[in-house]
Amino acid sequence: MYRIPLDRVNWITSSFLIGTALTALIGLPVYLFQHGIDAFQFGMFAFYLVATMMSITLGYHRLFSHISFKAKWPVRFFTLVFGACAFENSCLDWASDHRRHHKHVDHEGDPYDISKGFMWAHIGWLMFKLNPEPPMDNVNDLRKDKLVMWQHKYVHWIGLVVGLIVPTALGYGWHAWHGMDPWTGALGGFLIAGVARIVVAQHCTFFINSLCHTIGRQPYSSGHSARDSAIMAFLTFGEGYHNYHHEFQHDYRNGVKPWQWDPTKWTIWTLAKLGLVEGLRRVPDGKILLAEMREARLRAEKHLAELREHAPSQTFSDAVHEITERLAANYHELEKAVADRVHLSREVLDRWQAETRQMMRELNRMRETLAA
Repeated sequence: MYRIPLDRVNWITSSFLIGTALTALIGLPVYLFQHGIDAFQFGMFAFYLVATMMSITLGYHRLFSHISFKAKWPVRFFTLVFGACAFENSCLDWASDHRRHHKHVDHEGDPYDISKGFMWAHIGWLMFKLNPEPPMDNVNDLRKDKLVMWQHKYVHWIGLVVGLIVPTALGYGWHAWHGMDPWTGALGGFLIAGVARIVVAQHCTFFINSLCHTIGRQPYSSGHSARDSAIMAFLTFGEGYHNYHHEFQHDYRNGVKPWQWDPTKWTIWTLAKLGLVEGLRRVPDGKILLAEMREARLRAEKHLAELREHAPSQTFSDAVHEITERLAANYHELEKAVADRVHLSREVLDRWQAETRQMMRELNRMRETLAA
């Protein structure tokens, strides 16, 4: 304990994070053992979880932090109200922290810098005050939004009323209407759709800052710690494709491949069709493939250096060198096409991508052969 800088502990935030976690871990199992859960309580939990998570991913993150599209007031209002129910601070504060994270990723100035440790990136940065507090001079655009400033002023009251009192009241009313003990229903609403939902939503968000900077693939860039994780994408409505996001932060999509799970992207697209959002920003396919090929080329050159040092024969090294040269030639050809704004068909891009992946598989097989 003497190592903990007690003068820097954010006591209010720490108490809330620890208190809600303990209540969910201890109180919820006791309640479920004694009373179980009915369809209404489960439905309320599901609605609040989806509304809260979508408000963070679609609203706080892609809309307000990165301005990856423009939204009309119903979408902005909904995401600001249910974003407050996540108890992850106001949208203004959240966006300021996140923009600094992208600007200073993995360096001093990054609020949840993974180089300071997994737990710091996950939750420690919230439990301890930064000294001195950085200025919020990177959200001047959001300060002009009256809805954002309204939420910033009343965020805790909105979270308390909509995120805790309303599900408690609904649980009370549902049980009373069906002739059951209303206070049992109220407690269930508070614990399940209230506290447990808050804990789940918060830690799913926190895992993007910690786990997605520790474990996963880096198909677009190894120049920073961000990684793609399909598992985290499933748990966070598409936010797990974090390596892509750090390369192309203003794209309204995180999962750009057809098979990648990104409900936030699909929701934004649907809202655009309904006329509720517009100006969806997306990176051209050529630039995305160029980033993949650049990273593949860097990995190939690294493999070549390793294999030249340990290869059993010159023929082996020559084969690796040939693959590396082919990757470089394809990369430069695509780079020139993108720079010259040459229209590239989907078929051409798919062929380049397939060839790149085939060459990387050949390299991996060579490495496995050498290791054996």
